[in-house]
Amino acid sequence: MERSRIAVAGASGLIGSALVRSLTADGHEVVRLVRREPRGADEVRWDPERQYVDAAGLTGCDVVVNLAGAGVGERRWTPEYKRLLRDSRVLGTAALAEAAASLPRPPRVFVNGSAIGFYGDTGDRVVDEDAPPGDGFLSALCVEWEEAAAPVAEAGVRTVFLRTGLVVARGGGAWGRLFPLFRAGLGGRLGDGRQYWSYIALHDEVAAIRHLIDGDGLSGPFNLTAPQPLTNAEITAAMARVLHRPAAFAVPAPVLRAVLGEMAADVLGSQRAVPRRLLESGFRFAFPGIEEAIRAAV
Repeated sequence: MERSRIAVAGASGLIGSALVRSLTADGHEVVRLVRREPRGADEVRWDPERQYVDAAGLTGCDVVVNLAGAGVGERRWTPEYKRLLRDSRVLGTAALAEAAASLPRPPRVFVNGSAIGFYGDTGDRVVDEDAPPGDGFLSALCVEWEEAAAPVAEAGVRTVFLRTGLVVARGGGAWGRLFPLFRAGLGGRLGDGRQYWSYIALHDEVAAIRHLIDGDGLSGPFNLTAPQPLTNAEITAAMARVLHRPAAFAVPAPVLRAVLGEMAADVLGSQRAVPRRLLESGFRFAFPGIEEAIRAAV
């Protein structure tokens, strides 16, 4: 990709910060959307919950990447936090899509976050991007999240949705909590361990985003997950092997429900999502296996 001006919302998050490092290392001009007063020409003010974006700051951007949203696993899902999860994604996406669409020269591509939570609990069933949305809070959230980008898609901008799985990384997300537990010898399966976890190495997540930015003609949803989803029990065993720690502990489902409340359904649910469209587009994973992905994160 030629040197481009790229706006990134959610630039301080796990995926966003890694993406920004990758883009700047290759000489691209990155503009970060920030909620405070900008400190330089490389920052643009926005307030996603209030649906405000300084659209003038997006002038000249070839690409807009929206990865913003409150952390799904940060807190118990109280009604107030569920509202924040929704507003930080849906209202923020709508504001950014409208701002990008309003530019005299809109960006050539708009890349928006989403998640495999779109599919709900799929059990043992393999799902690709053609599968319909499931039931539950996260499924409904993902549907709204993607629909909120309609203004920029209707303006003729190529629009991509990143239906991301569990990112294997030390710095945040689900794995950011798993690594310390396993290193302390406290790791183990969650529930019966039979639920499928669709994972992706952070390196491959960033590489896939850049592949989709560069891929003229690539639009719509893409599952960002490794090709072979594994069960929680299989992943637990792999963590134990790579980190040379026991995995004797198990957290029973009733305990998870008592501690996590409604969020336990997401932890215990099974999502066997595969990246059919990503593979068909020619993308190749650097760390397709779980042990490779864990070692890359250590």
